[in-house]
Amino acid sequence: MTRVIFAAAVLAMTGGCAEKVLPLQSNQYIEVIGGTELPAPTQVAEGGYHIGAFDRLIVDVIGFEELNKREFQVDAAGNIALPIAGTVRAAGQTPEQVTGEIVAKMRAGHVRNPQVSVNLFQSTSQYVTVEGQVIEPGNYPVVGNMTLMRAVAAAKGAGEFAKLDDVVVFRTVGDKRMVALYNMAAIRRGYYPDPSVYAQDIVVVGDSPGRRMFSRIVQASALVTAPIIALVSSNAL
Repeated sequence: MTRVIFAAAVLAMTGGCAEKVLPLQSNQYIEVIGGTELPAPTQVAEGGYHIGAFDRLIVDVIGFEELNKREFQVDAAGNIALPIAGTVRAAGQTPEQVTGEIVAKMRAGHVRNPQVSVNLFQSTSQYVTVEGQVIEPGNYPVVGNMTLMRAVAAAKGAGEFAKLDDVVVFRTVGDKRMVALYNMAAIRRGYYPDPSVYAQDIVVVGDSPGRRMFSRIVQASALVTAPIIALVSSNAL
């Protein structure tokens, strides 16, 4: 079975004072190794949101009624077709790059100093899924440097009775399925940095099969002040 990489460090707190690092034992499900954060996906787009097929964009060109805050959907080939500018490549580009291409094509069509803006209206490709004990579960676009706290905030925050020490992130890195356990309360207190999340990640706030898997190595009462990441057999997920 394919096994998936993780790392781990857990600090038990009693009365606000650190006692010791809990010994984490490898077993048939988890092989504890080391580290502080899930590895990033093999391919991570840089420079902001990268448009994908079937994303919806709002294009606005000042002075052109046919391009007044008009919505366009990227087709399966990754293009949008605009009046005046014609076919414009969008997939794999940032909104700023698409804006530049539209400006160039309009200038080539003898439009002087076109004032163009392109904004993401709806993402169907580059998103993180937030589930569990949040106000509005769903898919949220990954724009800029998305973090775990920002992803939960996009879902309108955790619910009133959410278990903030039970936040699991699932990720695929290459051909490996990975998962990590985070404690949002510990992140807020500054015990460790707010981890990055990426497109196609799944964030589950509260009890989940992923959290129950971790319960095999972590005491339910332990205050997790560092993420738990480990090598997990695929049949444990």
